[in-house]
Formats: sequence, structure tokens, C-alpha cells
Amino acid sequence: MAEPLTPDTFLSILRSEGVKTSEYAGWRGRERDAATGKTFGPVHMVLNHHTAGKNSRDTVAKNGVPGLPAPLAHIYLAKSGVATMCSAGRANHAGLMAKNAYSSFLNEKSTHPAPSRASGTVDGNDVAYGIETENLGDGKDVYPREQYDAWVRINAAFCRHYGWSAESCGGHLETSIEGKIDPRGPVEGYGDRGRFSFSMGQFRKDVAERLKHKASWSPGAACPYTVADGDTLWSIAVHELGSGARYAEIKTLNRLSSDVLIVGQQLTLPEK
Repeated sequence: MAEPLTPDTFLSILRSEGVKTSEYAGWRGRERDAATGKTFGPVHMVLNHHTAGKNSRDTVAKNGVPGLPAPLAHIYLAKSGVATMCSAGRANHAGLMAKNAYSSFLNEKSTHPAPSRASGTVDGNDVAYGIETENLGDGKDVYPREQYDAWVRINAAFCRHYGWSAESCGGHLETSIEGKIDPRGPVEGYGDRGRFSFSMGQFRKDVAERLKHKASWSPGAACPYTVADGDTLWSIAVHELGSGARYAEIKTLNRLSSDVLIVGQQLTLPEK
């Protein structure tokens, strides 16, 4: 059973994943469990949002908005990529989820249907961790590289800890019966990728890729390979990159001017 994280474990899994963290005063005891009479957990997914405003840390962590008391998420993610811890308990972020949509994340389906109110509803604040990522949500405000990278790491940290796949990571627009549109907006880049538009499909692919590696991994990270007697570019690539490696890709990755390999030569290959 996926019980909620203790505050110490919460911090630990994020930091192990390479996330820079900040602790908002009082976050360890700030929650909505007592006020609502509802218990947070068991948890089954991560729900991702954009703030639709600027400098929203205090709003998310402590002040809330009219009719919706704080905390408004478990984590506030700034443009700088720093994750501020806002709560370890129940937070007002998800609202009612369509049951058909929630079930697809609960069961880690490869596709997620459009949320249907007719399917019934689930209180998302009971079952989901919430991340509020700083962005205006106007389709123009850009998520910087460091912010998107931290966002992927945070989702991966939850998945790695609980043994979930990336299909346990959803966006508010994928579960809301109220027509929410978040998260959206352009992303400056990620790893070796340039500018692109945010989508939950691509985001889950990035989380899934991260989960193939150790928590210390960084996208685009390279590792050295020492050429041994009898090695060829092809044999090295198949051994290091897998049978799907392409010849042109191999030469580009190694940055070699020819196919000549020298025993003891150091090559640069991406981490497995």
C-alpha cells in the first residue's frame, strides 16, 4: 500500500534524484487532513499543474486563494528549478477527478481517456501528490531548462520510490471535470533537445527514460569507454547502447573523424 511519505523521506528521495529543495516554514505540519476530516492517502499518482501566476510560492504554501485554503500543493517548483516543500499531508490541488481518467493512472494504462463526469468522480486530494510549477499558462511563458529538468526529476522520484511507472504521472487537464488546461506552455529545452511545447505524453516519456537510469543520472550525460583489442565502432555501440544503435548515430556520438580505433583510446558514449 502506497502510504504518504514522511517529511524526511520526502526530502530524501527528491535530493537523491538531484532536485534542489527549499523548506517553507511550517510545511511539515501544514495540511488539510484535520480541517476536512479526510485522510491523505493511500496515494496512487502525481498530478502536475502550472500556477497561472507569478511569484506564487506564498500563495501555494501558506496563503491560499479565496475559497481555497493552503496548502495548494505539496511542492512549488520555481523557474530556477528549486522545489519548495509546502506540505506532506493533504493539499487542495486536484479537486474532483473523473473516475475513468483516474482509473487509467491508478492502473498505469498506456493511454488516458478524456475525463468524463458521467463516469463518476474521485476526490483527487485524497490520492494524488500535487506539484505547482511556476508558469503563467498563457502559452507564451517559457519553462526554463532547469525548471523542466527538476520537474521530470520530481515525478521520477515519486515513481522510483513507490515502484510506479511514468503512467502514474498525470496533468490536471487529464483528470479535471472542470475543464482545467494545465499544464501547458513552451519549454526552453531538455537534455540534447531544443525548444518544444509541453505535453504530458512527452513528459511521461522523459520520466520513463529517467527511470531507466540511476537517480544520479542527468539527461545527455556521457561516460567514457576505453577501446580494447578487436573493438569496432559497431561492436562498442551494440554492447554499450543496445542492438538498436544506428551506425550514423555511433559516429556522431563518438565524434570520430574515421572508423579507425586505437587500443586504449577514450571514447565518449551516453550512459546506458
